[in-house]
Amino acid sequence: MNQPECETKSAFVAIVGRPNVGKSSLLNALIGEKVAIVSNKPQTTRNRITGVLTRDNTQMVFIDTPGLHRPHTKLSEYMNKQVTDSVADVDVAVLVVEPQEGIQKTEEQLMESFRAQRLPGILVINKIDTLESKEPLMEQIRRYADVFPFEAVVPISALRRDGLEELLLELERFAAPSPFFFDEDTLTDQPERVIVAEIVREKLLRYLFDEIPHGTAVSVEKMRERPDGSMIDIEVQIYCEHASHKGMIIGKGGEMLKKIATQSRQDLERFLGCRVNLQCWVKVSEDWRNRENVIRSFGYN
Repeated sequence: MNQPECETKSAFVAIVGRPNVGKSSLLNALIGEKVAIVSNKPQTTRNRITGVLTRDNTQMVFIDTPGLHRPHTKLSEYMNKQVTDSVADVDVAVLVVEPQEGIQKTEEQLMESFRAQRLPGILVINKIDTLESKEPLMEQIRRYADVFPFEAVVPISALRRDGLEELLLELERFAAPSPFFFDEDTLTDQPERVIVAEIVREKLLRYLFDEIPHGTAVSVEKMRERPDGSMIDIEVQIYCEHASHKGMIIGKGGEMLKKIATQSRQDLERFLGCRVNLQCWVKVSEDWRNRENVIRSFGYN
């Protein structure tokens, strides 16, 4: 914020792609901190999440989006709208794909939206650490080059942080003279309560199976620091769609909920930098993913 406008540059970058290709892992790796939750299940990200990286006189604002997919619920429609809205508001789009997959319908739709908006795109081929040879990588590059004129193709491994510097150098080419939009030490625009809820939801995704975690939402009901500053008391409500799911989330003798709460508390203490007293409750909200008023009440606006 202290530098004159003429000396600084900024760029807004959308990170898009199919579910589970590593978009949130890439965002976290670029920022150097965990600002987006990660799991091995698709459709982990539900909202647009902004990560900010300031290097010297250049600030890049990354927008991590939900994976574009065929919608089956009102929540899915909302998530897809987050993707299309994000692509409309940026300077460059990063399409993240895997090295051994053919081009899917959703990726064709994304490239068509780039073309319609005359939006420059960079193709990022993630998970190259899973390859035994370069042949699938070269074939993937040829496939996409035949469909869209990408400004650059950057093979990376977000897990191992390979190729990230090359990607950042490519992205910096799209930064235009501008004041910084965020303070130089800002990492994300997400409020603390949102990150707290997302950390708990990440543990639900990690420890529960099949459809259950996708039918859950987390609401922070209370978050208050004690007067002596020794601890933060947090109460969260976990919502699920069926009574049977509630029993599975709680687990036999409360063991599953205890595991989720313990792992969440440990992450929250690292994030908040202090001791945390976390209380988790589970409540049924039937078919909430198709009830627009409930979706909005959970913060998906």
